[in-house]
Amino acid sequence: MSDHLIIFDTTLRDGEQSPGASMTREEKTRIARQLERLRVDVIEAGFPASSNGDFEAVQDIARAIHDSTVCGLARANENDVRRAGEALKPAKSMRIHTFIASSPIHMQMKLRMTPEQVLEQAVKAVGWARRYTDNVEFSPEDAGRSEPDFLCRLLEATIAAGATTVNIPDTVGYTMPWQFGALIKSLRERVPNSDKAVWSVHCHNDLGVAVANSLAAVMNGARQVECTVNGLGERAGNASLEEIVMAVRTRKDVFPCATRIDTTQIVAASKLVSGITGFPVQPNKAIVGANAFAHESGIHQDGVLKHRETYEIMRAEDVGWGANKLVLGKLSGRNAFKTRLTELGIDLPSDDAVNVAFARFKELADKKGEVFDEDLHALVSEEGIVPAHEYYRLAALKVTSETGTVPHARVMMNVGDTEVVAEIDGDGPVDAVFKAIERMAGSNASLLLYSVNAITGGTDAQGEVTVRLERDGRIVNGNGADTDIIVASAKAYINALNRLHAKVVRLNPQLAA
Repeated sequence: MSDHLIIFDTTLRDGEQSPGASMTREEKTRIARQLERLRVDVIEAGFPASSNGDFEAVQDIARAIHDSTVCGLARANENDVRRAGEALKPAKSMRIHTFIASSPIHMQMKLRMTPEQVLEQAVKAVGWARRYTDNVEFSPEDAGRSEPDFLCRLLEATIAAGATTVNIPDTVGYTMPWQFGALIKSLRERVPNSDKAVWSVHCHNDLGVAVANSLAAVMNGARQVECTVNGLGERAGNASLEEIVMAVRTRKDVFPCATRIDTTQIVAASKLVSGITGFPVQPNKAIVGANAFAHESGIHQDGVLKHRETYEIMRAEDVGWGANKLVLGKLSGRNAFKTRLTELGIDLPSDDAVNVAFARFKELADKKGEVFDEDLHALVSEEGIVPAHEYYRLAALKVTSETGTVPHARVMMNVGDTEVVAEIDGDGPVDAVFKAIERMAGSNASLLLYSVNAITGGTDAQGEVTVRLERDGRIVNGNGADTDIIVASAKAYINALNRLHAKVVRLNPQLAA
């Protein structure tokens, strides 16, 4: 019988540390519900001490989730642990994850603490966490560059203090797979009470080996992997949940463990996270990329047609591809619309928000006739579903562009309670629209990224546009969707402006990851 491999998802905590990937409370709860449908074991909902907004988001998720354990992160100090414990109180099943740096460079240069002080603080933190729950996880930050002898002492002490999970993070993505696997094996052999805790790993992808490191650890006794949907995360990201899960599932002959993940929910989770964060998935991304199950080569096509397993080691439908069935049309009523949103885990915050979303659905259905689940996710991802979030609102636009002439845009926009208009030429129609919007908003933001993706197939598909803006060191992503790509572009730029205008700025310090 295979061991159970615990899937610990940190999309809502470490994933949110990607520049521009911060999420609203409602968006975090939507993703948490999808993670619950995916059947992840543990959802790390956030870092409650970082801000009041993150505290409230973790609290909301703790109330909403019933089938997964909800976890909050805390530095090894009493205030952080207390905030995490208070935020998690509504949870049916909770965990506190506390950490402190353990590598010489971090202890000396960041913490200004001796190893003995770090060990003492770690033990105290586990004790504080035990006041709230028996489910306590401890991480020695930057374990990959820590002294093995000190790691053994630190882990033995924290397990003795009551940590039920000990997590070994490769915080800067420095370790190679053979080294990381050997480290996990050595620690489990050398720590006298190692059998009293679940061993976990959290790997970053700076050198492109986060998944390989995680799998090497699993082969050497780790039974929890910390990962994120789409590999989202700080810098180059984290180990990708979908790659970990499908590697273990596909190579049952190799791995002595199995997950409880409902793999048919993987693509839905990927699309939801991508839509909310504005981070598109590259076409050649394993498992969830648009080309993951596509075959261009004639030889490959011939082989797949004769026998699928000649070139496919997984079935597309097993991870959720091909599940975007037609759900609604222009004759569908409000109740059918609201029911489908609920089935997708989308709970809008008020009747007014439902009315706004339904009106947009009707407009979309009139344009394209066939509305798919992906369309609905894109529709409700727009910030305007909650009118209070919109300081800037697109009223109307007109663009002229033809060969031999300079593109020209006339844009009407609401700025607060004032309606303003701007007209300007541009290098192309999108450039003209962006310049017109910027003239009215006066944000002085720099455009870092402009990306377009089709949400579904067909010439009537919605285009989903991602825009990344930067101002005074703050980076935000905006997204917009429409069957008209120029309108989608305007929506995305305005969505990003609204995020820049938001009063609450999330605090995402460098954490144990």
